[in-house]
Order: sequence, then structure tokens, then C-alpha cells
Amino acid sequence: MLSVQQALDFLLTAARPVTDTEVIPTLAANGRVLAADQSSLLNVPPMDNTSMDGYAVRAADCVLPAVTMPVSQRIPAGHVGQALQPGTAARIFTGAMIPAGADAVVMQEMCEFHKDEAGDRVTIRHSPQSGEWIRRAGEDIRAGSVILPAGTRLRAQELGLAASVGLASLPVVRRLRAAVFFTGDELAMPGEELKPGAIYNSNRFTLRALLENLGCEIADYGIVPDTLEATRDTLRRAAQDNDLIITSGGVSVGEEDHIKPAVEAEGRLNMWQIAVKPGKPLAFGEVNRQQGQEQGADKGAAWFLGLPGNPVSSLVTFMLFVRPFILRLQGVDKVAPQACMMRADFEWPKADRRNEFLRARINDSGGLDLFPNQSSGVLTSTVWGDGLVDNPAGTTIARGDSVRFLPFHSLLY
Repeated sequence: MLSVQQALDFLLTAARPVTDTEVIPTLAANGRVLAADQSSLLNVPPMDNTSMDGYAVRAADCVLPAVTMPVSQRIPAGHVGQALQPGTAARIFTGAMIPAGADAVVMQEMCEFHKDEAGDRVTIRHSPQSGEWIRRAGEDIRAGSVILPAGTRLRAQELGLAASVGLASLPVVRRLRAAVFFTGDELAMPGEELKPGAIYNSNRFTLRALLENLGCEIADYGIVPDTLEATRDTLRRAAQDNDLIITSGGVSVGEEDHIKPAVEAEGRLNMWQIAVKPGKPLAFGEVNRQQGQEQGADKGAAWFLGLPGNPVSSLVTFMLFVRPFILRLQGVDKVAPQACMMRADFEWPKADRRNEFLRARINDSGGLDLFPNQSSGVLTSTVWGDGLVDNPAGTTIARGDSVRFLPFHSLLY
């Protein structure tokens, strides 16, 4: 069996990113992957502006302990003031453009505004340095600089950054087309009568949601009968118009497990069985597409990933292997989930020969508690928990040990 890292390296090396692109409005680009570097057309900020409410002044005019000078103008954000005359101050508000002639801003808390027979005046009790409380043009972004490289997965903050430099549309990689189907005569859908020996197909809901989180277009072929012929037929149909086929169940070696021979008949199996718990029977391969009718040429193959049928095994293997594989197909370079070292407030005295991923929750004291039942069929553990403890093969855990923790929020999106 391959180790977790060996299997992941194999998958990521095999992945060939999608090359088709499209241009879409920036407002509609959440979760998409950039297809080309994006550069700023302007400086940000576009002009020198104030980061404080206060008074724009010439620093040389402000002497201690205090100086009183006329207020010559009022400059709200979005308005352009007049050139500042020596010996005067301009009332200015956060974000407003610094008027010509001013080289500092004194925050309003250090000033006293008053009126007298001569008009509006301000007493300033601070001697500012030149540039104080001024945000310079281009301080954040310089015109022409790359702000978002190709391969960036666009989140709220990236979309805000793109908008801040005026990018109304963005070139993105087309959505990955993923087909799913589920094997098992025992499977039923919620709302149907649950006959003796049957179970509800929770994996259909879990896997579809995971694929939606990653921005995929989903072709759902539903529940497939437990026969080799039905499995092969569904693989052929799914391969025609999809980049990736994901199945759940039937990847073991029992007489009713038809995924492995079906994939081998319709394509090839490149990897099978990983030293991971839960989730050992993970299959990876390719399913051949039928020859093109118009050109009579081989249309290539669709990637295939067969996940275990147990619900926790299916979820964990998706998070560990399918998620980074999909991200790499979308052109994302950094696909590893964020991990952190945390204190174990539990004991795990029995080592396993496989790399274990244990469902755990962060407690109020900043340590990790372990769900008491780590069975691969206990889906409640994934709702209760905050993430997975990555426990290497052959390793026991004592209370107080530092363990590697993978939060769910870094594994699901």
C-alpha cells in the first residue's frame, strides 16, 4: 500500500490542469480560479489622502506649545480642495485628497475648533512630522504591478482587491465537469421507503456538496445496480462529457464490488489501496472515452476516483485526496490544507500500521478532545468535530502531546 504522501504525490503529478477559459464579471467570480495574471491599471490609493479626520497643514506652520490659524476650507472624501495657503489649515475627513501645499494631517483630537470675529479658526497643540497620517498614492498597489497571479482561487478578499483597481471582469478556468454515481443495491434515497437491509444514501449528499464547494459542474448518475454490466455502462456514459468521475462504494475486493474490474475493462487503474485509516480502498485511474464520431479520433480519457462506501471514509478520502486533485486540475498550485500543531487532551494508546485521521474537536482550554467512536460509519463524529488529527503510522498519542491538526474549514473548500 502507498503511504498518504506517496498517494497524494502520485495524484498531483498525474493531474493535467484544464486549459479552457472564459471571461466572467468579477461579481460572479467567487470560488473560480484565475486563468491569467491580473495587473493593476492604477495606483492604490490613486492620490495622497488622509487616514484620519483632522486638519491638513504645513508641518512647518505648527509649533509647540500651540498655534492658532484660520480654517481656509472643508474637504470631505470625494472632493478636491484648493491649494493650501501658508499659515492656514484645511478641515479634512478620512479618505479625502490632501490639498496641494499640505504635507501633514493633525488628528482632530489634538485640535480645538472655534469661531471668532475673524471666522473659523483652529488651535493645534501638536507639531507633526511631514507625512504624518497621510497615505501616499500607490502605497498599497503600484500601477502595472501584478496583484493576483494565475492559479489564484478567488475568495471574497481577492474579489475586493480586483474591484479596488477597477477590474470589472476576470479570465477564469472553466468549471470542472465532475460525474458522480453510487453503487449498492442496499442504497435508498431519503423520502423512499426504507426496506429491510437498506440504508439511506448519505454519500450522495455529502459528495455533491463537496463538489459544489469546489465550483464543479456536477452530472449525477444516481444509484447504479450492483452488476458489472451496469457499472461499465455508467462509466462509459459518464466519461463522454466529464473531466472526472467519482464513485462511492464497490471499490473493495468482494464478489459484489464491481468498480475495480469495471474500470480496468473501460480504461486503466493506476492506483489502488492506500495506507490510510479510514479509507484504505481508494482507487485512481482513467476511463476511456469513445472515439469521436466526427473526426474518428481518440477523445482521451476521464479521470476516475473511486471512494469507499463507508460515509466517514468517503468524506475523509475526498478531503485528503480528491480535493487537492480537483484544485490542481483547476490550475491551483497551493493545494495543501492549512495545518496547525495543537495539544492532545486525550490518549490514543494503540498504534496502527496505517496513517490515521482522527475526528477531534477544539475544547474551551485550547486543546483537542477526541470523539469516542472513531468507526468509519459514524458520521456524527464529523458534525461534532472541528477537524482531523493526522496521526502517523505506528504512533501512539499521550495526553499533552503536540499533534498535527487539520481543521475542516481548510479541507472542505
